Parts: sequence; structure tokens; C-alpha cells
Amino acid sequence: MRPTDDTYRHKGLRKKLLQTVQGKGITDERVLDAILAVPRHFFLDSAFDEKAYEDKAFPIGEGQTISQPYTVAYQSQLLELKPFMKVLEIGTGSAYQAVVLAEMGAQVYTIERQKKLFESNKSFAFLKKYLSIKFFYGDGFEGLPTYGPFDRVIITAAAPEIPQKLIQQLKPGGMMVIPLGAGDMQQMMRITKLENGSLKEEVFDYFSFVPMLGGKES
Repeated sequence: MRPTDDTYRHKGLRKKLLQTVQGKGITDERVLDAILAVPRHFFLDSAFDEKAYEDKAFPIGEGQTISQPYTVAYQSQLLELKPFMKVLEIGTGSAYQAVVLAEMGAQVYTIERQKKLFESNKSFAFLKKYLSIKFFYGDGFEGLPTYGPFDRVIITAAAPEIPQKLIQQLKPGGMMVIPLGAGDMQQMMRITKLENGSLKEEVFDYFSFVPMLGGKES
């Protein structure tokens, strides 16, 4: 059962979570406002109600997790989003990251390869208020060429290499935020596609993500 009540207590816990991510270096006001606005406990079973606002990842089934709030905020901050930008998200998972991006004013196109998670999100009533999020079942390595090009691409799983098809779907001047590496830890990277088509790579902190896999799981 998913919770549906957002109480004063939950809002108080979100304020504490906000202070935690601020203390770790998140400064983008729109990211912070989104973290404060989104009831994270809605995305977890009611058994996690007390723990939903801890700065931790939690399992959501199918070998996937809802990302640590700090990680969500970190990737969101690196995107340098402006309102109405088109964002391609690889790995919908719980949809928490997608909702944070939507709260920041993005038009979000999000792909999930796990059929059960995709179907679960389709029946998740809270998501229906976010008309700026479009959900797709498919292979993240392929992206969504018919909906591109995108201003931003965010990958929420450990990519063994930079997916070239996703670079192709990025507008000139666009950015990709990607945790890169096949081991236990990945280095967060921001890749900017320059106007001449070349790539500028910036490296940031280390994180741990579930692996990015190709194909679709039925």
C-alpha cells in the first residue's frame, strides 16, 4: 500500500531532509524547493513511512532502488535546468527523480526497462497530476529518437560507457549527467555537446548506482 496523506509531520521531516542535502553542498534553490515539495513517502510502501525522509536509498523491487535524496539533488543540480527544457531520463524506477525534475519546470520523457515498475507507475495516482512527465517502456540505451532532440539527458543507473545513441539525441549546447563506470563505484560526469558536435567532459564525485542494462524485462 502506498501512503496518500501528506501530514505536518511529513512536511517537518522534509525540512530536515532539506537541511541535510544543503549541508552536503546542494545550493540550487529550485532543486531545494523541489525536494521540499515532493512527498517522498508516497513513492514507498507505507512500511517505510518513518524512514522515507532519511537520506538513504531503499529497494523498490525488481532489483532497483529509489535513489538517495542527496543523489537526486546532486544530479538535478548538475543539469542546470531552465523551465520548459526537454529532459530525457533513463531509468524511471520509482519516478521520484522524474517528479523532482517536473517540479523544476522540465518536460520529462522517462524510460523504464522493467515492465513491472513501468506498470506500477501507470497505476500510481499521484503521478497523474504531473502532465509534464511522459512515461515509456523500453531500452534506455536506445533513447527516444522520435521525441528528440533533448536539452538534457539524465541517466540514473551505472553506465559502463557513454551511450552514443543518447549523445546523438542531445541538442547542440545540451548536457548529459551520467554515473560512469562498471565497478562498485561510478564517477558522476557532465558531458556538454558543443555547437560543433564535440564533447566537453567534466568529472565530479563518486556514487554507487545499480547497473544500466540493455533490452527490456517483461
